[in-house]
Amino acid sequence: MSTTPLFWSRQARALYAGGALRFDPWAWRWAPVREEAPADLQAVDACGALRELTGMARLVPIAVIGPREASEWEYRTAEALGAALARHGLQLLCGGRNGVMEASAKGHLQAGGQPIGLLPDSDWRSANPYVRIPIATGIGKSRNAIIAQSCPVLIAVGGGYGTMSEIAFGLHFDHMVLALGDAPKMPGVVFCESVEEAIRRTAEHLLRTDSEADAALS
Repeated sequence: MSTTPLFWSRQARALYAGGALRFDPWAWRWAPVREEAPADLQAVDACGALRELTGMARLVPIAVIGPREASEWEYRTAEALGAALARHGLQLLCGGRNGVMEASAKGHLQAGGQPIGLLPDSDWRSANPYVRIPIATGIGKSRNAIIAQSCPVLIAVGGGYGTMSEIAFGLHFDHMVLALGDAPKMPGVVFCESVEEAIRRTAEHLLRTDSEADAALS
């Protein structure tokens, strides 16, 4: 993805794009610069920008989805992914149960995050032990649609039919869907070679300017 150059000002504690736009981390929007840009602008990539914005930005959730019965590779990958999201100041939202959901919550919690689990059950105690904020919906698999609607980016680590439904909902809602490993192959899903690539693509998507968003839809 081609992105507008990003610059961080330690003096202003602000993110700039191309010197003409300033990022509002609470609204997650760019606005024209109305004053002279600070003199201490330093080039930064999208991942570095997210780390600088940690603690300043509203916690927009990123979904990690995948099978309840995860392979060893899927578990380790989801755990690393959850930890990477936390290190970049991103909020994790998962289904709150076992497998990939548990692994991503474990990585996120142990890296200092507060993972949210959106449970299909009526009892919050059914959450895996790493979910910091359990939300019992009582609506069964319909909660998949809520996860997909709530998250601007969904990242699948493997998965079967349940994961496929979340991917389909995510694409239907025009959200970015990334995938790792043997996730279901569907038109519109972007497959990544590594956790690092998934985080980079997530960061670039979240920090894209309006012109880049328009170009992506054209």
